[in-house]
Amino acid sequence: MILHYGRATLIACILLLHLPAAHSGQARPIPLANGAQGCLTLANLLGSIAVEDCAVVDFGIAGTGTVQHRPILIGDFPATRTPPVDKRPARVLLLGGVHGDEYSAVSIQFRWAERLARDSRRRYEWRMIPCLNPDGLLAGPATRTNANGVDLNRNFPTLEWATRALPYWTEQTGRDPRRYPGPSAASEPEVQWLVDEIERFDPDVIVSVHAPLGILDFDGPPPPPQQLGMLNLDRLGAYPGSLGNYAGRTLAIPVLTPELQYAGIMPTNQQIAGMWDDLIEWLDEHIGEQDRVLPPRPVLPDWNLLLAPPENLLLRP
Repeated sequence: MILHYGRATLIACILLLHLPAAHSGQARPIPLANGAQGCLTLANLLGSIAVEDCAVVDFGIAGTGTVQHRPILIGDFPATRTPPVDKRPARVLLLGGVHGDEYSAVSIQFRWAERLARDSRRRYEWRMIPCLNPDGLLAGPATRTNANGVDLNRNFPTLEWATRALPYWTEQTGRDPRRYPGPSAASEPEVQWLVDEIERFDPDVIVSVHAPLGILDFDGPPPPPQQLGMLNLDRLGAYPGSLGNYAGRTLAIPVLTPELQYAGIMPTNQQIAGMWDDLIEWLDEHIGEQDRVLPPRPVLPDWNLLLAPPENLLLRP
């Protein structure tokens, strides 16, 4: 199992001191840690992340924290292969831990980070966010929702969110608290930050890992991969407020959603390798390098107009 139960219980007990009580007013903020401290917190909780894994990625942190002021980690792997002069490397956003109780979706990011770190000829620019919802992961026990009880994957500002999200939650889920979309679109700081981060990073592809359906979901253009390793394509449709709906349909960014088979058990190394190889093959075939947007060439002035007429020249003595 991924969880080290003894350490997880101890960490959960410590963190409970900082969690908001139901009727105690405003909770005391948890100061934002640096990237290294945030990574070690994950390593101390999840048995499939070693302390040494935190040295593979030089994590930074988002400028905005979670509801409970925990850091959202960001790791970058720049392209190392030189593209043609009129092209740029495609940008790929790797995302895990949208739901705090899907441990494997967090841990697999570190196995992929090992592969990226070993690749001396990276074709693409990769940005990794291993856990968008650390409050849910560290809740003790872990929760699908964030600290406000909102399902982050139902809170993205999709088209017609205001008229569809709450009715869908009421009519289709029976007001399941695990799938509460929130009081308004992008009401949660984690979602607000990711929406802004997508605009800043401007990814050409998003890979958002979940569990435990054991399939591959896909939203947006271009043609989807038929499989990633052991996960076969099975398109689930668009839910109000989901990332796939928002990025894939509203922003027209391809969103691959590998749903791992188990939330608490990691895929085998062979399965992880198969998923990664299929992802790279699909990127190479359908994404590749992107056209570079070059700034317009400056319009040079008529140099004859810049030359002063002889009668205006000052002669030096």
